[in-house]
Amino acid sequence: MTRREKILLKAVIAFAAVAAVAPASNAMHIMEGYLPAGYCVAWGVICLPFLIAGFISLRNKVRENRRSMTLIAMAGAFIFVISSLKIPSVMGSCSHMTGTGLGAILFGPAAVSVLGIIVLIFQAVLLAHGGLTTLGANTFSMAVAGPLVSFGLYKLCGKLRVNRRVSIFLAAFLGDLFTYCVTSLQLALAYPSEAGGVGASAVKFLGVFAPTQLPLAVIEGILTVVIVIGLETYAAPELKSIGFLTRKEKEAK
Repeated sequence: MTRREKILLKAVIAFAAVAAVAPASNAMHIMEGYLPAGYCVAWGVICLPFLIAGFISLRNKVRENRRSMTLIAMAGAFIFVISSLKIPSVMGSCSHMTGTGLGAILFGPAAVSVLGIIVLIFQAVLLAHGGLTTLGANTFSMAVAGPLVSFGLYKLCGKLRVNRRVSIFLAAFLGDLFTYCVTSLQLALAYPSEAGGVGASAVKFLGVFAPTQLPLAVIEGILTVVIVIGLETYAAPELKSIGFLTRKEKEAK
């Protein structure tokens, strides 16, 4: 590990330590025991193919390039840090960023599914953030659905020749918002409204988190761009080794 990598890794670990002692509260992760057992099992089963694909993807990436392990660890730490920082929303709930857009952009959505579930397990056990029974539902929304949108949008922007930093911002911003749309739908499916059914319930859940989640998504987009700029400055060889930064782009820095 180079000196620059060590500095970046220590900074992320220090930030994570601060986040770990933050007060726990009921956040946008679906809390322990909130979903019926059948829904918990169903979401867990749905996540299994993505997790298997993610494990294979990570294993292949590490076998092909051992230097990618540092960036993978940093992507996981980034998810843990910013998804642990919560701000109060309406009706006693909380909102938070997801952090999965960065990993999806660098390594693809499959790899992020594994990073995401590891983070969610640690948060459920250590921070009482989310829960083990709702692990499948939280994994699908934050570590599967959101990263798929971030990755797809980033690739689409690349084909349309959109500025890279704008592409990164949009990918992280919309990936964050889509995560919360999926979570709202999950809650609506479990608890449909008596008047209006699932649709009305989903609108209500979206309305609960929108006042805080929209600005948080903007912040996450900006923060992800800043992190990528930092990596381009201090870890350009590693970015080049995973195919994110081409030789021409590296020389232009």
